[in-house]
Amino acid sequence: MKQYFVGLALLGLASPLFAQSEADALRYSRLQFGGTARTQAIGGANVAVGADLNSLSSNPAGLGLYQRSEFTFSPGLGIGNANAQVTNAQGAPSLSDGRNSVHVANAGLAFVNRRPDSDNNDWRGGTLAFGFTRINDFNASFRYRSNVADNRSLFQRFREPRAGAGQSLGDVYDDVDQQFADNQYATLDGLAYGAYLVNYDRTANGNYVVSTPSDLRRSVVRQEETVLNTGSQTQFDVGYGGSYRDKLYVGGALGIVSTRFNSVRELREVDEVGGSRSFGSLLLRNELETRGSGFNVRLGVIYRPLGWLRVGASAQSPTAFQLDDTDETSLDVQFKQPIRVDGQNISSVSVATEPDLGRYSYRLSTPWRLNTGAAAIIGKYGFVSADVEMVDYGQARLRSDTSLEYGFNYSFGPENDAIRNDYQRTFNVRVGGEARLDAFRLRLGYANYGDPYRRSDFDRTQQFFTGGVGLRQKNLSLDLAGVYSLADRYYSPYTLSDSSQPVVQVEGNRLSTTLTLGLQF
Repeated sequence: MKQYFVGLALLGLASPLFAQSEADALRYSRLQFGGTARTQAIGGANVAVGADLNSLSSNPAGLGLYQRSEFTFSPGLGIGNANAQVTNAQGAPSLSDGRNSVHVANAGLAFVNRRPDSDNNDWRGGTLAFGFTRINDFNASFRYRSNVADNRSLFQRFREPRAGAGQSLGDVYDDVDQQFADNQYATLDGLAYGAYLVNYDRTANGNYVVSTPSDLRRSVVRQEETVLNTGSQTQFDVGYGGSYRDKLYVGGALGIVSTRFNSVRELREVDEVGGSRSFGSLLLRNELETRGSGFNVRLGVIYRPLGWLRVGASAQSPTAFQLDDTDETSLDVQFKQPIRVDGQNISSVSVATEPDLGRYSYRLSTPWRLNTGAAAIIGKYGFVSADVEMVDYGQARLRSDTSLEYGFNYSFGPENDAIRNDYQRTFNVRVGGEARLDAFRLRLGYANYGDPYRRSDFDRTQQFFTGGVGLRQKNLSLDLAGVYSLADRYYSPYTLSDSSQPVVQVEGNRLSTTLTLGLQF
């Protein structure tokens, strides 16, 4: 039987290494406004504006305001930066990192069937539209570094094994010892056990005690991590909007959402001060890949009580997702002096999870999204608009489905309880306007997306400052928009029983530019 053992199971012995959690539900539910450059330049405030292909994904009633058919294509560039610093470690530096992306923000076709003015039919016309919209951007990268005491390091997390419901520490030991014997690792407990990082000792009364082997003990360690996220969510919509007496506009749309998310985390601990006789360094690397698709429906209405005023509202159903995760983790350890295990000297060890054991399929239902908005049309000089969106992130739900290829039987009870308890209803506010100067357009906007966390010492509000210009010439339009966003996040690589784990503040900003070419016919 092996001498060393580590306990770092996240959700019990048979649970996935980095299992699906409430963080996944929030990631795929908290969307960003996107679409054409015109919509982005006014801060996304287009619920009551209409006559834009972004109406497909916000308020399909806006399609009824189209006068001519249109094709649009919108390439974009995103430049992201992040400054990260450990807030509860003295003297920790602030480190900068960034991630850029080239993407397609929007593409679509609107086919208009408009009755002539001489036709007295109350239904003045309608628009059938097809569109592609980027609704979420996951591209981000940050890194941090600090010196931490041993009792706040990853080793301390190793000394705090967590058994599943009804399981003892002895059950944990039996499980990881079997993983070692089979050379098939499925949990971080098993990986660290295979890397000889802690002792697993049985006391006289039959209980177990987890400790760091004497040769590996250290007082302070340098800890650093790099986190790289890539991917996006895109939505393909088909919708129709109609005009009743050019006063009431109604519409509906079906959306098919595609999700692609990759995350690579590399956590290092290095004994720089030479406090340990044998421990040199470790590298814990986790790579998560998520692919999925889902669908939703939305209905909307716009009403003109006055010639210069439009008010609108829309409702979007929860998006029903099927998500597939592939999770792989490796642990590499270097020893300054070889450790002796079962008569052998070991200078380094590398262990990794079994790829086939890191595949999981599950379902996610995101919250309802309710939008209201108003737009004041200032004759031929432009407009101003404002929207309010309500989203209750506590409504999201995870569930398993054994009929899926990599489905598993798990209740997701603790995760769904965490969603209900941790997340709250928020209001997202968007305001913007457009000034028309002959063939030119000038646009400005602002959006504030509320903090989804119910109880938190940190403010996770997102802010968006937007602007843009446009040109209209007969059957051609050209629009350029810039969106500068600010968002802070707080991150911990692991948790400890006394909540003394490192807390990293990540101050992120991103500048996105979008160019939209429009052809009217």
